[in-house]
Amino acid sequence: MLFNMGVVNRLGRIDDGTTTSDYDSAEIERQISLKVSLLNGQWQDHRLNLMDTPGYADFISEAKAALRVSDAAVAVVDSVAGVEIGTERTWNFAAEYNLPRVLFINKMDRADADADQILEMVQERFGRQVVPLQVAVNPGEGFNQIVDLITMKAYAYQDGKATEGDVPDEVQGRAEELREQLVESIAETDEALMEKYFSEGELTAEDIVAGLRQAMLRLEIFPVFLGDAYNNVGIDRLLDALVQYGPSPAESAGLRFQNGEEQEVELEGAATASLAALVFKTLAEHHVGELTLLRLFSGAIKPGDEVANSSNRNTERIGQIYHLNGNRRVEVESAEAGDIVALVKLKNTHTTNTLCAKGESLQLPGIVFPEPLIRVAIQAKEQGGEDRVSTGIAQLHEEDPSFVMKYDGEVRQTILLTQGELHLEIIVSRLKERFGVEIDMEVPRIPYRETIRGNADAQYRHKKQSGGRGQFGEVVGGNIPSNFIPAVEKGIVETLSQGPVAGYQVIDVAATVYDGKHHPVDSDEVSFKLASAHAFRDAFLKAKPILLEPIYHLEITVPEEFMGDVMGDLSSRRGRISGMDTAGHFQVIHAEAPLAEINRYATLLRSMTQGKGFHAQRFDRYEDVPGDIVAKIIEDSQKNKGREAA
Repeated sequence: MLFNMGVVNRLGRIDDGTTTSDYDSAEIERQISLKVSLLNGQWQDHRLNLMDTPGYADFISEAKAALRVSDAAVAVVDSVAGVEIGTERTWNFAAEYNLPRVLFINKMDRADADADQILEMVQERFGRQVVPLQVAVNPGEGFNQIVDLITMKAYAYQDGKATEGDVPDEVQGRAEELREQLVESIAETDEALMEKYFSEGELTAEDIVAGLRQAMLRLEIFPVFLGDAYNNVGIDRLLDALVQYGPSPAESAGLRFQNGEEQEVELEGAATASLAALVFKTLAEHHVGELTLLRLFSGAIKPGDEVANSSNRNTERIGQIYHLNGNRRVEVESAEAGDIVALVKLKNTHTTNTLCAKGESLQLPGIVFPEPLIRVAIQAKEQGGEDRVSTGIAQLHEEDPSFVMKYDGEVRQTILLTQGELHLEIIVSRLKERFGVEIDMEVPRIPYRETIRGNADAQYRHKKQSGGRGQFGEVVGGNIPSNFIPAVEKGIVETLSQGPVAGYQVIDVAATVYDGKHHPVDSDEVSFKLASAHAFRDAFLKAKPILLEPIYHLEITVPEEFMGDVMGDLSSRRGRISGMDTAGHFQVIHAEAPLAEINRYATLLRSMTQGKGFHAQRFDRYEDVPGDIVAKIIEDSQKNKGREAA
């Protein structure tokens, strides 16, 4: 697209690491996109803002963020592999945002390319609204000709340039059949067109173009195009279609939404309207600098303007404004509705924040990122490196809110949660490259909890005499002076954080201190605190103590052929199936499993399903740990205590 628009003078190649959008060293090395990349250019007197998004599952949050600020989406489908898991997920995100969509079947030069089979697959997955606008004349090796079903002309490509001609005899019948289906599909979306079609038996070219555009905007037709991007075959026709049939900024689905009070809001997508812009990405890289990426839904901005950040009630002054093509930036004097631009990093503005006119409080719907799936415990490799780890993670999180770092006081570990293994690997490598800090990783401890199923009494006398004033406190057996009661309570409360069974948090207990004894000289707060802690532990261990474990709800989406393997594996993980649904080609398994049994489950699931399965998980409740597992947990806890003491 950039080459056709004259933005670059040669076609970049993934194999050579020369594409405009994949400029990061990790992207070049792995030959995949890891983040959203901004691109733009002019075509037929229109400015096109393009965003290249990752297809790899670990970085699907980047695609979701880009779709939130898009007006339309192009789903790229391989001519042999067809609809892959990432295609389906991003298609559903686009549906969530009510975006018009087109499909581009790429790599039609593959020897085993089969456009008809892929079209059938796409229609099966995405519905009969999927309608082809082109026919391939010579699919396979040497592919260079397509027929446009609207103009009924053939286009033959040589070095990326098309020559128009008549439809070849060998595809005439197929082209006429598909054109008739196309015209019928368009007529069915509009009553007036339907009447005209029935009465005249045909629609004019103008009727077809206008009808197709409206049907696409209303999500009633999803057009399909064919091509070979590597050899620049069919890309100009795709660009033509985006300009001809795609929505303008004034027709963006993002202009209509419900606000916090569930009132319908409709913005005007014009430069003259009041400002409404959404920040969807923050960049802080040495080759592009610190930049805030935003989409203007309405209004306009220029350097020097003061605007309101309604999300955190701050004001910001607009500095330099750039159009980006990968890591190359061009300064512009202003931006208006429909533009996607980069601003020099704003002071108090973050991803998902809304910028609006000063004095206004409009808030655009933000971006809900998928829950992270991989948990690891981390710590700085070098002593004293904790601050650098925190600083680095905070900055990386600013750029990528789809991962989370938190300190878990229950297990006394810093936990990093990411979307997958590769996502984790990229975060760790960026920490090292950009912040010069390395981390050690280990399996996170499970936040078990301790409670009791019975009642018990206990007493404990704390007595210490070592010459001079001693320590004396006893819980039970006489009266405790009121000034020592807080110390008794403190001793119990402190014990709750590291329970008597295995050192985990104690929940759902009640303790009553009904008597005690004191010494007029030797008693003090420390004595009573120690006595109450020991008495509580003794009583707890007599009161039928049990361990509880966190149970997670899993929603696992897999093709039907992998159902047996996945369900068998869940059973081996103490999982329970609670229901099943069908979602198009996929089966959705609803299940519950202990957190202890699903460490790195995202990786295991991908392995089991050849990369075609994915899942979501969320904490549901705590449940009793089976007796045969309790002993192992206690043993592991004792080992951990020994290591920490050492």
